[in-house]
Amino acid sequence: MKIIIHGGFFSESKTNQEVKQAKQEALREIVKLGYKHLQSHTALETVVYTTCLLEDCDLFNAGTGSQIQSDGKIRMSASLMDGKTMRFSGVINIEDVKNPILVAEKLQDMPDKVLSGKGAQEFARENGFPYYNPEIPQRRQEYEKKLADSIRLGTVGCVVLDRFGCLAAGTSTGGKGFEMPGRVSDSATAAGNYVNGVAGISCTGVGEDIVSGAVAPKIVTRVSDGMTLQLATMKTLGELKPFKGFAGVIGITAAGETYHADTHPYMVWALHDGQAEVFA
Repeated sequence: MKIIIHGGFFSESKTNQEVKQAKQEALREIVKLGYKHLQSHTALETVVYTTCLLEDCDLFNAGTGSQIQSDGKIRMSASLMDGKTMRFSGVINIEDVKNPILVAEKLQDMPDKVLSGKGAQEFARENGFPYYNPEIPQRRQEYEKKLADSIRLGTVGCVVLDRFGCLAAGTSTGGKGFEMPGRVSDSATAAGNYVNGVAGISCTGVGEDIVSGAVAPKIVTRVSDGMTLQLATMKTLGELKPFKGFAGVIGITAAGETYHADTHPYMVWALHDGQAEVFA
């Protein structure tokens, strides 16, 4: 059993060691709780549980603490995929909910599995998800001041291998900040979140670059075709170089191989495999 999580890229982490340390410590605690949950739950259940913890931590740009778009509103996206059933579900640009990943989970058994905007919000209300404002003062200050460093390349993600050998992956984001309303990130698409019975991947970075590179499904396909997770990841990230793509990846295979990599050296992540926890 293994679990790996990420807290995305954070420009402030590059220079502010206190902020970076706080995020690392948060990931350390969340990955411990996720691994404990995994002892008695499936990969899919653990991904949902752990992603909720990440969404609830206002240090990260997902759920509470999400970025504000150019029109002053917060719109979030999240997706969930089960490697056992190959079901992908997600919400795109949903507003006023606390945990987008829970709405994505609710869509797993629906005939229409990916909803956007108003339709996603109406579905959430009809299924008992109450109004929730995910804005925190820091995000409002950043929006109002239009800081040069306001664009956070942060997303949260989780990939899990359970005791049955099943994989699942979930990814959630609050966007990149100040984007055009209607912009779609990679997080609620297969490009940024993909898993099958062989490997699972969650991505972070610039959504447009991740979609252009079809990062997650490329890695999973290559592992399915016989490559190691490390080689598949490095080959795929290497293919982003012609357009200077910005991406980070966490992954696990059904054989237990774990790997993380990024095109820029300050993605925060954590791993727990029962023996030890590793984080950076």
